[in-house]
Amino acid sequence: MTAELGNPRSLPPGLQLIERGWLSSNSVLLGGDERGAVLIDSGYCTHAQQTAALLAAALAADAPGRPLRLIVNTHLHSDHCGGNAHLQALHHCPIWIPPGDFEAAKHWDEAKLSYEATGQQCPRFAPTRALAPGERLRQAGRDWEVHAAPGHDPHSIILLEPESRLLISADALWERGFGIVFPEIDGIDAFDEVQATLELIESLNPALVIPGHGALFDDVAAALSEARSRLAFFRQRPDRHARHAAKALIMFHLLEATNQAQQLLLDWLMVTPIHRKLWQGYFQSQSLQAWSIELIDELLKSGAIRRRDGQLQPT
Repeated sequence: MTAELGNPRSLPPGLQLIERGWLSSNSVLLGGDERGAVLIDSGYCTHAQQTAALLAAALAADAPGRPLRLIVNTHLHSDHCGGNAHLQALHHCPIWIPPGDFEAAKHWDEAKLSYEATGQQCPRFAPTRALAPGERLRQAGRDWEVHAAPGHDPHSIILLEPESRLLISADALWERGFGIVFPEIDGIDAFDEVQATLELIESLNPALVIPGHGALFDDVAAALSEARSRLAFFRQRPDRHARHAAKALIMFHLLEATNQAQQLLLDWLMVTPIHRKLWQGYFQSQSLQAWSIELIDELLKSGAIRRRDGQLQPT
């Protein structure tokens, strides 16, 4: 896992990007404000201590002594909000989340929040209020526009600062694609929502994008073209999207576990609801175990994971 804290020349003054390995989302610190800084997304819970240390360094670089005044989540997948509880306990700051997840988070319904289905962890935190599309988040004299960005997650938001044309795109757009379309796994048509979100991003005409994972990028046209190509393929072959999602689930679990015997990984997959749902949707011509072993073998063959001393681990 890597972690980088910095302020590339292309970022406006007062902004800092915290980029980590794929298990944890990027975090963005919006500083330069006498009231304190705003953190966008907080990573996965297993990195909470690292996130806190990186945040402390970012706050000191922004303005020593100024507090963290607010945490904002683009959506409530565990790799974007898993550090919330730890940071809220340290900084005693409010947390704003998208409105579609507010009641589920308020009452901590892990089924509605997807944590049970995906077999992932997220320590409970207390959301303060919903941040709705159409609102503006004012920080350091700049107004960040809040836009709905359904597709990867039905309740996700993205944030645009129109003066600099900087977009915080979460998992709606990466440099080479977009996040798994989770509603599709549940049998809810959402590829149209992905398309609409890509069209929205194009209409916003960002000059620079900070994605939910990976390095920031400025060739937005190329990223949109790649995303549309992938979307067209998944529309034609939804089974390939399901297979892609299953492999991503395995990768996420191995990134969390760091290494695991194959049988223990298979045992976990057998009881993880989302994995079973993917199999039931497209692959019941094979047994669940045979299909799962096939996925592991494909990941080994591609070099995404390796076997070392009898353990599977990400490369």
